Amino acid sequence: MSITRLVIVAYRPKPGKDEVLLSELRDHVQLLRSEGLAADRLPVVMRAKDGTLIEMFEWASPAAMEEAHGNPRVQAMWARFAACCDYAPLNTLAETADLFAAFEPVHIQLAPIVQPDVDKRAE
Repeated sequence: MSITRLVIVAYRPKPGKDEVLLSELRDHVQLLRSEGLAADRLPVVMRAKDGTLIEMFEWASPAAMEEAHGNPRVQAMWARFAACCDYAPLNTLAETADLFAAFEPVHIQLAPIVQPDVDKRAE
């Protein structure tokens, strides 16, 4: 069994695209799971004071992270993300200067999970 990888990503919404970004985040991890690329852990979504959305989620493995770059469904999803946000380094968020960086929790209703067959999961 492969070791999973937790990642934290900051998405800075483009002007007027906050709701579109939230919609994409509802489907994000579920799409990765349906392709066997994300682990079963629920994602955590937060909002910084400047409106940037932060997501913590778990890749199924380091191989899954690499496999995503060649997956047409993931590439299409990433193109939708690029249309509604810019990725931001975590250290550009003011909260990260604090010893205990605190963010507003964001509750999102996730899309239904569709799991692939075990033999199709990235390990």
